[in-house]
Amino acid sequence: MRNTGALLSVAHPQLLFTADPAAGQLAQGELQRLEGGLRLLRWLAPGVGLAALGRAWDAFAEGVRSRPPVFCRHICPVQAMASLPGDASDLGRLEQAAAALLPLLDAGLSFAVQTRLLDEAPPLSRFDVNNRLADLIVSHGCALDVRRPQQVLSVALAQGRGYLGVSPVQDNLGDWAGGERRFRREPDQISRAEFKLLEAIELFGLALPEGGLGLDLGAAPGGWTRILRQQGLRVVAVDPADLDPRLAADAGVQHVRSLAQGYLQQRGPSFDILLNDMRMDALDSARLTLAAMERLHPQGWALLTLKLPQQGMGRVAAEALALLDGHSSILGARQLFHNRNEVTVALGRRKRG
Repeated sequence: MRNTGALLSVAHPQLLFTADPAAGQLAQGELQRLEGGLRLLRWLAPGVGLAALGRAWDAFAEGVRSRPPVFCRHICPVQAMASLPGDASDLGRLEQAAAALLPLLDAGLSFAVQTRLLDEAPPLSRFDVNNRLADLIVSHGCALDVRRPQQVLSVALAQGRGYLGVSPVQDNLGDWAGGERRFRREPDQISRAEFKLLEAIELFGLALPEGGLGLDLGAAPGGWTRILRQQGLRVVAVDPADLDPRLAADAGVQHVRSLAQGYLQQRGPSFDILLNDMRMDALDSARLTLAAMERLHPQGWALLTLKLPQQGMGRVAAEALALLDGHSSILGARQLFHNRNEVTVALGRRKRG
């Protein structure tokens, strides 16, 4: 990198990648298996790495799309950098860096500016950076769409520098800055686990058939059941524990007071959707889900959360995913923003023969 005043040149293709802080090394390993020339330069913050690439961003991003990682939540290119002394000149320096990237933006596509402040006491606010740089891009003919952009100017501020890059949103592994998908808490929300289901449905593009029938294994207190009911599905909620009183009074919810294993040994209906967020060993949970999928309609889907140990997290996840892949079709697998030591997996039934 050569210092040219406010701007710092990027001598070779670089990227930022993001993961849960406890899974940063796993995410790095995933990307290095996809791109043998990838080299970590430094950690900008816990779970946020700056890396050099051995090939152009477009070719790398295409490879990631074809083999999506599990622990890496978000990637974006670094095509310009700005030196930020932490004074009134910082916004102007970021604007100068963004102006250098204007030729990379497609004027026919909507855009958003996604800013991450990685220092504990950032000198700028996300609001100020987004507005200043969005105004610059709008003045060059692009339409701003914060919620559903087609391309993104990614900005990260850390350690006295701004890192900027332009990419189609589908190259970034998600629509939200750093993969940080946040939901507003609703007055009727039952549990934080609801955010996991909402994020998975959105990320994996899962359809919720209105009027369908869902099976929620280990349902109590009923957060995931509430989401299905909110979308018009009837639900069989299996758990020996009590459901939230609002669900217990809902005629669209059949509460079966049983362990999941016992329920599956009985004859019962077929389902459009199967959910499993139970606290159990990842391999046991995978086996239980595969058994339950025998009751899934051919076009239905299942979603389960693999609970992982702190030690050997990557190994256990790989073993469980291999088991699932051997008997079903994996529609998506990711350590979501709302996961902790977990990986959420979406499954479809594999055609026989």
